[in-house]
Amino acid sequence: MASSILVTNDDGVYSIGLKILYDAVERLGDVVIVAPETPKSASGLGITLHKPLRLERIEYWGLDIYTTNGTPSDIVYLALNQIREKIDIVVSGINIGDNTSIQVILSSGTIGAAAQAALMGIPAVAFSADVQEPDELGDPVYAAYLTRITRLITSHILSRGLPEGIDLVSVNYPRRIGPGTRAVIARPAKIKYEQRVEVNVDPHGRRYYWLYGRIVDPEPGTDVYELKVMRNITITPITLDLYPVNTDSIDELRVLEELVTRDLSRSSSG
Repeated sequence: MASSILVTNDDGVYSIGLKILYDAVERLGDVVIVAPETPKSASGLGITLHKPLRLERIEYWGLDIYTTNGTPSDIVYLALNQIREKIDIVVSGINIGDNTSIQVILSSGTIGAAAQAALMGIPAVAFSADVQEPDELGDPVYAAYLTRITRLITSHILSRGLPEGIDLVSVNYPRRIGPGTRAVIARPAKIKYEQRVEVNVDPHGRRYYWLYGRIVDPEPGTDVYELKVMRNITITPITLDLYPVNTDSIDELRVLEELVTRDLSRSSSG
């Protein structure tokens, strides 16, 4: 039986990255495309609880595509409950803009879809490219590299699964790919941007605030450094286990157990 593959993204149904991703995996199994009807960047693991979700089928690029008003995380729920009985792998992207550093990973809708799949026990890969405009993704030579490498990575994970302790993988492509480009396993930097807020006044005299960030100097060996400085393809394994594994550090925090327990004991006896 052919593998069931869910293709999704956070840039919306009309993003060229979605088409490149589909082209990369279409020969690997039975593919279904489900994408947001409008861009849902920076939606992270957000799900929609305050309004109804809708699914519609459209034809675009000659493909049968499902669209929804929901987030990338919603899409994984909808696909598994309404479209497919089983999904063997979720591939998300190819995002316009890289998704490097923990700071960005935690807010990314592209990675959010993959993380939601991982929470549901489905292997997942998020693909992103360090470009600013859709036309950059559409360059024939660049798109051919993306298609070939994305297919290679997806095929490997589909056939072998993810190693124990790894819940999903984030892949970031540099702006230029050529014979000298390497692929490296890279740990995520903690931050990519120094957050700033610009204050302005609108025509009605009311203040408004514009959030932006200045890229900080990346630490060697991190995904930001390998992608931005070395121009390598970064492969970042991610675990969703948020509990620290360092038992010594946990033991140091046990003083909090005693402090809180003692306080509760005092308040109940008083």
